Amino acid sequence: MKTIDGQLFKQMIISGANNLYNSYPEVDALNVFPVPDGDTGMNMNLTMSSGSKEVSSRNDSDIYLIAKTFSKGLLMGARGNSGVITSQIFRGIADGMIDKKEIDSLGLAEAFDSGTKVAYKAVIKPVEGTILTVIREASAKLNKEVKAKMSIEDAFKILVDEAHQSLERTPNLLPVLKEVGVVDSGGAGLCKILDGMYSCLEGSFIERHEASALDLSQNSQAQTQFDEEEFGYCTEFIMRLGPDNLKKSFNKNRFTNVLSSHGNSLVVVQDDDIVKVHVHTLKPGDIFNYAQQFGEFVKLKCENMTEQHHEILFNEENKTGVHMAASELKKAPLAAPKLNAKKKEKKKYSLIATSTGEGVDNLFKEIGVDEIVSGGQTMNPSTNDFLSAIENVNSDIVYIFPNNGNIILAANQAKEVLEGKINVIVIPTKTIMQGVVSAMNFNPDLDEETNTANLNDAISTVKSGAVTFAIKDSEINGVKVKKDDFMAIRESKDIISCHKEKIDALFALLEKLVDEDSAVVTILTGSDVDEATENEIKERFESDYTYLDLDLRKGGQPVYSFLVGVE
Repeated sequence: MKTIDGQLFKQMIISGANNLYNSYPEVDALNVFPVPDGDTGMNMNLTMSSGSKEVSSRNDSDIYLIAKTFSKGLLMGARGNSGVITSQIFRGIADGMIDKKEIDSLGLAEAFDSGTKVAYKAVIKPVEGTILTVIREASAKLNKEVKAKMSIEDAFKILVDEAHQSLERTPNLLPVLKEVGVVDSGGAGLCKILDGMYSCLEGSFIERHEASALDLSQNSQAQTQFDEEEFGYCTEFIMRLGPDNLKKSFNKNRFTNVLSSHGNSLVVVQDDDIVKVHVHTLKPGDIFNYAQQFGEFVKLKCENMTEQHHEILFNEENKTGVHMAASELKKAPLAAPKLNAKKKEKKKYSLIATSTGEGVDNLFKEIGVDEIVSGGQTMNPSTNDFLSAIENVNSDIVYIFPNNGNIILAANQAKEVLEGKINVIVIPTKTIMQGVVSAMNFNPDLDEETNTANLNDAISTVKSGAVTFAIKDSEINGVKVKKDDFMAIRESKDIISCHKEKIDALFALLEKLVDEDSAVVTILTGSDVDEATENEIKERFESDYTYLDLDLRKGGQPVYSFLVGVE
């Protein structure tokens, strides 16, 4: 065929998203670092699902309208660096299709060249050997070899073939990939998307295989098998266990495993006979029915996040069933969502922090953070999550503390959406401890410029670390890692040692972080740390570090046994 119109492009998009969904655990398995994080494949899958859902019911024949609608869906659902970069690639592709009802092979090459440029521009320090390299080399090859009147199939095959060849070369550009023996996971995810799009062009639309994503679970809290359709219900409850003669015996691990198979963003905290639960799920009734076998509810809350999403995403025309015209889309390529009227009282400043775990949440609230965005290493929040939080605080100036390197891009994307409407300032904190120390330096009596400088400067005053379990055998920078052992990690990526016992990993980490200038050590214990272990930590710390103050508190965070900050 010679051209692609809007309806064919829609089918290509959905086929690409389905192909990624069918194989995203395979992409997750390529992650270099053996930590239980949000995972590249999962983040890209959720991002693509958000975009494809927005176009699935559109009947436009205009390719630009489909491309721009898809881009907006990706923008709102983008999670993690890989998801945000994917959204930027397709944002650029849409920009390259402005004023076009259909495109030929030359238009295809022009659109992907635009996608490459926009994606690179979105990343402050582009790294080669990543998804960026794959899209750049593939689009460059297409632009070099495309010819007028070339069939769309032939042109797309050039793109796909070069994307796979570029992916195979990524280990030559990133030494850590070669060391571990894998290709770049983000690039692999992009190839899955392009493969699905090309398959549709060839007449073989890729259907979604609903059972395919259930294979590579490493940890019930770290890798939930929740497709998210996309948002579901934010479900929270406090339950009192027992009495034993009327209710089933409660086992926290079994309870957590069951709930993790029905949702994500799961936090389960038990304090004697009280259990507190937070989970995002499509079927809150199933969660409530299961939980009530073990006790009775003290407090319940269930909010429809899908409805919240649509209230933010759609403008008044969408709400009345009228699609935006092409001219309106051009006026607002990154149009901000209309904000609801029911808000908190307007104020000058607000602070928003990404956090997970009741104790960590409470710590941020103690130091003055106004709004918590649930998520972190185990589930990266989306651009839309930040937009909702910004709407809730209703302030002229909003500081965001992402507290994870894989979340900063999504926060910045929310800032871009609201540019000219709300002054959003992203403080590039990469760890929880950086976020805590930075937020503590905020002073509402100072002006914006001084506060921003102080918050950024404070990041360098704390040394951070964490202890978590390994999800696979690996060797990183000479450190041999065994599955299920505990790793001592400096900052966010530097694995310094691996140990059978979590407490040994903690003190190995402290040995690297503490120096003669250190004064205070803060340790936030995870949901897997009991009181006996906390007492052992106190005794050992007082023996080894008599000259330091220790602030040991329950963080309640999943997956990470300890979050450590040294000031």
